[in-house]
Amino acid sequence: MKNLFLLLLFPLFSHSQTCDLLISNGKIIDGTGNNWYYGSVAIKDGKIIGIGRTISFTATRTIDAKGLIVAPGFIDVHTHLEGDEIKDPEAKSFIYDGVTTCVTGNCGSSHVDIGKYLRWVDSLKTSINIATLVGHNDVRKAVMGRANRDASPEELQKMETIVDKAMKDGAVGLSTGLIYIPGTYSKTYEIVALAKIAAKYNGLYASHMRDEGDSVTQAIEEALTIGREAKIPVEISHFKLSGQQNWGRSKITVPMIEAARKEGIEVTIDQYPYTASSTSISTLIPDEILADGQDSIKARLENPATNKYVVKSILARLKKRKLKHLSYAVIAYFSPDTTYNGKSIEQINLMMGRKHKAKEEAQTVIDIMKRGGASAVFHGMGEEDVKRIMKYPYNMFASDATIRVLNAGMPHPRGYGTNARVLGKYVRVDKVLSLEEAIRRMTSLPAQKFQLSDRGLLKTGFAADIVIFDENEVQDISTFDKPHAYSKGFHYVIVNGQLTVDNEKHTGVRSGKALFGPGKQ
Repeated sequence: MKNLFLLLLFPLFSHSQTCDLLISNGKIIDGTGNNWYYGSVAIKDGKIIGIGRTISFTATRTIDAKGLIVAPGFIDVHTHLEGDEIKDPEAKSFIYDGVTTCVTGNCGSSHVDIGKYLRWVDSLKTSINIATLVGHNDVRKAVMGRANRDASPEELQKMETIVDKAMKDGAVGLSTGLIYIPGTYSKTYEIVALAKIAAKYNGLYASHMRDEGDSVTQAIEEALTIGREAKIPVEISHFKLSGQQNWGRSKITVPMIEAARKEGIEVTIDQYPYTASSTSISTLIPDEILADGQDSIKARLENPATNKYVVKSILARLKKRKLKHLSYAVIAYFSPDTTYNGKSIEQINLMMGRKHKAKEEAQTVIDIMKRGGASAVFHGMGEEDVKRIMKYPYNMFASDATIRVLNAGMPHPRGYGTNARVLGKYVRVDKVLSLEEAIRRMTSLPAQKFQLSDRGLLKTGFAADIVIFDENEVQDISTFDKPHAYSKGFHYVIVNGQLTVDNEKHTGVRSGKALFGPGKQ
């Protein structure tokens, strides 16, 4: 009778709490870097409302995660989504790789009206969350086009005004692409001035530096100088060593980052886990040839003296790499002639019936540029450098990719398999780092750096962005020869509490949203 009386008096004690989705029996890796433990996660209204070894909830849907890892959704801090969101709003190439949040606007390339862009993101409704930087190159173009000169005081003030508005509209920081036009024409003081505006709103400075090869140490110093003078956190993008002549120099560059942190500069880096990069074929052309637009570029390249100068420059670059042919440059996408896709410049040159000589291959590059240019994959990094950089604890993993569309071109495989490659190859097989550490780099570290305050951890009150995967199965399938393949091993992906991948199948749910920087007003 006494027990019955207590049950009648305190009925809540006999009932568990309710939630929308319960993940049970999983190996919880919470994103802190701490070791895994067996437990459960309860989700309601898009948030985590319970997590632990022994929690009591009843749910509309329960996922038995026995034998699987339960981790925060991955945050890809270096992507290039602009214009491709609408091609696949389900963002399957990211979702199937465990990514629930992308930071776009990198390498100096972004929308200029950040407020308008983020409103459009929310109206489109993608399967991933999207945050954005404001890109210096596009800000500069809006004020002074592709002009190869210093900004006037009035032009610099106009750029500052654009960056100021972008930060108020929700940009997470300022990005530069100092290897690209027109960013390459800017001086350090111009970047410092704009970085100070971003710093005023507690943003960060993310940079594709001026050089990632022969002059990489000078480029790192410039990025650190900007951080020091603008008093702004620094993110050095896709940290690497390009060109065979630079292999091994990570023994110098990584200690530079360590020394800067000891000095008090809040600098971190990100990396894609491959030995090839991907960018425009225009990076083979001297910067001064690329000013003012395609008509001007074509006119310069048709000038015999300029043509000769460009050929000489390309051959000098090849000689530095200790190569005889342009076999390391492979066309990813060339719209005027898609038969070029997936072929090296060396192969395309032979297809055109030209002699098997580097001088002729340089002319082939020029011909491609005269027809509008192309995207390309460049093979030229050392595996030991990739691993040495990967071991650095304040290094994040990033795809440097856009949303992939199946069978479009021959893109770099990093757009499909970056995270799966880290977890499969570098964690499980090569044991370069532990599983818990890899997940910290994919979750809480980027969330902290980009100030995504309710993401990156499995923690009560945080947004329910969660991945559930098999640590023994997870693998990147995309290759350079056959890039169009989704990663495998991610059994469930949850974005803002909504089940987006269910038993390895995209559900069609598009519950992602725009994420705003700390300066949002």
